[in-house]
Amino acid sequence: GESGLTVSGNVALVTDYRFRGVSLSAGEPAVQGGIDVVHSSGFYVGAWASSIEDSAVYGTMELDLYGGWSGTISDGITLDAGLLYYTYPADSKGAAAGDYFEPYASIGTTLGPVGATVGIAYAWDQDSLGDDDNIYVYTDLQTAVPGTPLTLTGHVGYTDGPLAPPFLAGTADKTGWDWSVGASMTVLGGLTAGISYTDVGGPSIDDFTNDAFIGTLSYSF
Repeated sequence: GESGLTVSGNVALVTDYRFRGVSLSAGEPAVQGGIDVVHSSGFYVGAWASSIEDSAVYGTMELDLYGGWSGTISDGITLDAGLLYYTYPADSKGAAAGDYFEPYASIGTTLGPVGATVGIAYAWDQDSLGDDDNIYVYTDLQTAVPGTPLTLTGHVGYTDGPLAPPFLAGTADKTGWDWSVGASMTVLGGLTAGISYTDVGGPSIDDFTNDAFIGTLSYSF
């Protein structure tokens, strides 16, 4: 509108909520949704939530609040940078036992028919991370399949810190990879269906760090 603000929303049903390859819903389906408010200057704020496996520290819901700036910084290159706050309003511990902040930045470009993004997210030492810091670097690729409604995606990420999959799986190793490949298609209007395959390094624990196929049905409005 005339204010320069655009509001958009999204809802999704996933067969498993995987965060950087690790299941936060114990291999069960999750309901997710978010809202974004974007200004014409490129600044934005948003919120996103997902149901998660019930636990004392995290409760039954993850709520992410974020703000940042996204825009073109030179011909064909976009930048997205901001701060994300992971909070768990339904936890029984109170006092934000699982909450943490994570600044992020990514650069995107197009290589022929392929969209490529390289990003980094860094969470400084915080109580909920065991007074340790965590760094995550990743690359995302996507391309539309000509003459079809299909989009193919690929992702690889590397974690150094207490959120590394092998450490979450019970080993002493605070480094680890995650990767996924997927395909999605627009079914109708803002309705999208997708399937992906994801895996992480380290021990394979069922419904947590095992490899898995994940189905997604999402609607954007």
